[in-house]
Amino acid sequence: MNLSQPFIPFIQELAQASGEIIRRYFRSGLSVETKSDHTPVTLADRQAEAIMRQMIQARFPNHGILGEEFDEINPGAEYQWVLDPIDGTKTFVSGTYLFGTLIALLKEGRPLIGAINNPIVDQFLVGDGNTTWLNGVPVKVRDCISLAQATLLTTSPLSVEKYRDGAAFDALTRQVKLFRTWGDCHGYYLVATGYADIMIDPIMHIWDVAALIPVIEGAGGTITDYHGGDPMSGEGAIATAGSLHVEVIAALNPGNANTETGKQVNK
Repeated sequence: MNLSQPFIPFIQELAQASGEIIRRYFRSGLSVETKSDHTPVTLADRQAEAIMRQMIQARFPNHGILGEEFDEINPGAEYQWVLDPIDGTKTFVSGTYLFGTLIALLKEGRPLIGAINNPIVDQFLVGDGNTTWLNGVPVKVRDCISLAQATLLTTSPLSVEKYRDGAAFDALTRQVKLFRTWGDCHGYYLVATGYADIMIDPIMHIWDVAALIPVIEGAGGTITDYHGGDPMSGEGAIATAGSLHVEVIAALNPGNANTETGKQVNK
């Protein structure tokens, strides 16, 4: 791992501190609340984000912080931390470990470094847009040039049907070799580490996507929004090993002449 990058060791500290809290509550029978947007939240979410915020404010008091669970701090700062303490809370409360903590550092609004941490299986994946490391070892997307050989993942097919062209998505799932719902940030982890080829989400918040961009790009993959544009737009996310990206975008957006052609617009 490139420890000369000054922020990566600190991001690892954030992951370790939040992970200790999350492990304490995993499969513990903790209560679940429902937020105003009808999504679940737990004490683990709030405490994990709170400890990361405290650490950031102590180390970098002039930086901004945007997290899923609390109010934004210093929104006009040059550097801004974007936090999702448990990406996949539904998965977490179901006792399944395919969730993670997302930590991103933005500079002037663009993702500089991103990390996906799975505290249950001790997997720390961090990327800077040029290289991505899994527990200190560089990783790459795998080479997949045919949909017929691809593994396609999504968090929820029902969400795709709700927000996008469900028929087009269903048709795509029938063209690939394997379709599974190993979703949330774990799906992007699998693409970046070479175990899956396509990960699709129909709609994303900034705390869902910011950390994924340096991770996927650092591993040699491509990530855009659902139409092939800027993944920071909130219009979903599609991550691929790269060679299939244009084909996937076209398949999901049939007849849309305004759809981008899958180029990376976020570098």
